[in-house]
Amino acid sequence: MRPLASRGQPKSSRLAQARAIQNKVILVSLLIVPFLLVFGMELIQRGNVQETWDWLTANPKLFAVNALLAFFVFLLIYCLIGSLFFAMGFSTLLLMLMSLISFFKQKLIGEPFFPWDIFLKKESMNIIPLVTSKEALVRLVLVFGISAGIFLLRIWLPRWPMKLWVRMTLGLMAVLALYSFGVRAPWAEKVMAQAGVNEIVWNQQQNYGENGISLAFTMNVKNSIVPKPSGYSELSIANMAEGLNELVGASKASVSNDKKPNVIFIMNEAFWDPTLLPGVKFNKDPLPTVHRLQEKTTSGYLLSPQFGGGTSNVEFEVLTGQSMSNLPAGSIPYQQYIRKPIPSLASYFKNQGYRSVAIHSYDGWFWNREEVYQYMGFDDFKSKEDFDNPEYRGAFISDDEVSRSIIDEVEANDNPTFIYAVTMENHGPYNDNRYGETDIKVEGNLTEEARNTLQTYAQGVYNADHSLKMLIDHFEKSDEPTVIVFYGDHLPMLGYDYDVYVQSGFVSTGRSDQWSLEEQKRIHSVPFVMWSNMDLPKEHVPILSNSFLNAYVLDRLQMEKPAAWAYNFELSRKVPGLLRGLVVDSGQVLYNSPPSSVASDVEKYRELQYDEMFGAQYLAKYLDSNGFTRSDEQPDGFDHVNIASEEEVDAAQ
Repeated sequence: MRPLASRGQPKSSRLAQARAIQNKVILVSLLIVPFLLVFGMELIQRGNVQETWDWLTANPKLFAVNALLAFFVFLLIYCLIGSLFFAMGFSTLLLMLMSLISFFKQKLIGEPFFPWDIFLKKESMNIIPLVTSKEALVRLVLVFGISAGIFLLRIWLPRWPMKLWVRMTLGLMAVLALYSFGVRAPWAEKVMAQAGVNEIVWNQQQNYGENGISLAFTMNVKNSIVPKPSGYSELSIANMAEGLNELVGASKASVSNDKKPNVIFIMNEAFWDPTLLPGVKFNKDPLPTVHRLQEKTTSGYLLSPQFGGGTSNVEFEVLTGQSMSNLPAGSIPYQQYIRKPIPSLASYFKNQGYRSVAIHSYDGWFWNREEVYQYMGFDDFKSKEDFDNPEYRGAFISDDEVSRSIIDEVEANDNPTFIYAVTMENHGPYNDNRYGETDIKVEGNLTEEARNTLQTYAQGVYNADHSLKMLIDHFEKSDEPTVIVFYGDHLPMLGYDYDVYVQSGFVSTGRSDQWSLEEQKRIHSVPFVMWSNMDLPKEHVPILSNSFLNAYVLDRLQMEKPAAWAYNFELSRKVPGLLRGLVVDSGQVLYNSPPSSVASDVEKYRELQYDEMFGAQYLAKYLDSNGFTRSDEQPDGFDHVNIASEEEVDAAQ
C-alpha cells in the first residue's frame, strides 16, 4: 500500500520524485563510497585505526587521489553491472581483497601486491597455508562479511540502474581515466604532482606506505614495462663489443683439463645458517658439513634479491647473469619476460659438450619452469612428476631424494653433466611440526611459537646439510672430476614481521623500511660453498650477487667466459654486491645506489641486459653461437670503451 502522502500525487510526479531520490542516492554513493573504500584498504594494510587516521590526516591530497582512483573503479563496475548495491559490493570485495593480499605479502616476504601478481596462476595457491592464522581469518571474515552485507541490501533496496547510454559514456570515461593514471598521461602526472606524490621505486614497502595502496599499485602499472636505458643504442653496444673482445681474450683458460668436470649447482630451498642468530643456541651444529667446507674450500656469501620467497628470481640471476636490480621491483622474469631463447648456464655447458639437466622436486608448472627451461637450453627437466616413489618429509620430497636423483643422472650420462637442482623439503611455513621430535633443539629468549618455528627450520637445514654430505661422499670416491656449488635462494620467512629475527636481535625491527644498510645486507646474505674432487685453491668471498655467480664459477674452473659474463666478472670485482637499494663495493662499503666511480659501469651492465632481454640484440651481431666475440665482426670507427680498473675505482673513492 502506498503512503498516504503520495496517494493524491499524479504518477508522473511520483516517478519524478523517485528519480530525484535515485539520483541523489547514486551521487552521494559515488562521492562517499570511494573514501570509505580507501579508508578500509589502508586500515587493512596498516593494521590499526590510529595509524590509518594519522596517514590520511597528514596526507589529505594523497588520500583524495587514492579516493579518485577508487571512484573510477567503483564507477566502472557500476557501469558494467548496472546495479548500485551490487557494484558497491563487488568494489568492496575487489579492493579489500587487493589490500588483504598486499598486507599478507608484506607480512610474509616484505613486498606489497604488484600489478603483475595478477598474472600468477596456481603459484598464488602456494600462499594459502601461510594465511590460515587467527589474524588472517579474522580479516578474511570481516571482508567477506561486509561485502555480503552490502550484497544483501539489494533484497530490500531498488536496483537503481543507469540508462544504457549513460553507462556506456561513464564506463568509457572510467576506463580512460584509469588507463591515464596507469601510463602516466600528462594530466594524470599533473594531478599526482599537485598532490605531492613521491614515488619510491627502490623501496616498494615504503612506496605503498607513504602514497597509499591504490596509488602505489597504479603507479607500478607503468613500471611493469622495462624502460630503455637513456644511453642505449647500437652505437653504445658496438662500442662495448670492442672492449668485451679483450675481456673474453683475458678470460680464456690457461689450464685445460683432460676431462671436463661435472658441474652441479644446488639451490637449496631457504638454506641459511641459523647459528648466525645472536642470543640463540643449538644443542648440536645444524650445519656440520657446510661449516667444515667453509674451513677447507671456497665459500662465502651470496647477496640474494629475495627474502622468504621468489625462488625463480634467484634462479634467473644465477642461470642468466642478469640482475633483478635492472627490472621492476617485485617482477618475476619467468612469468613476465622470458618468451624467447635466452643465454644461460644450461646453453653454455650444452655448447661445451655437456648434457644440461634441471631437477626440481616440485610441480613442473610452478613459476612457468617447463617453458622457461626450454628457452634456457636445458636438455631435460625432472620435476616432481618424474620422481619414482620418492621419499617425503612433511609435504615435500626430501633433500636426500634430490641428492640420489643427482647421482643417478650423472652416472647415467656418458658426457659430462651440468645439473641445476632446486630442493623443496625446507620450504615454509615452519609452524607445521613436520618432523615431530627434532634432533635440533633451540635455546634462547624466544617465545614458544618462535622457538618451535626455528627448531623446525633448523631441522630442515640439518637435513639439507646431510644431503650435501651424501653427494660429497659419493663423488669423493668417483674418478669423474666433479664440482658442486651449494647455496640457498633466500633467508627463510620465520613468522610474521620477521618475528624470529627481531626476537633474537638479528634485526632491530619488523619494519624493513626502517632497516639500516647493514641490516638489509644481513637479511639478504646467504651462505654458499664450492666443493670439488679436483685440486681447486680455496678462496673466501665476503659477498657476491647471485647474478655474478655464474661468471665467478667459470673463472674458478678456468673456463672461457662468454662476452657478457666476462663483463659481469670484471664488474663484480668493483661492485660485488648489487641489489635495488643496496650496493656493496670492493672495500665492503655499503651504498643506497652505485657510487659515482662505478655508476657508468653499472649502467653499461644495465644496457647489456636490456639489449639481450628487450632490445634489438645488437651485441649478438658481434658474438658467435656460444656468446663469444667473433674476430671477423669487430666494430670499426668507434671509440674504445674500457671498464675502470680496480685501482682507478679505489683512487676515485
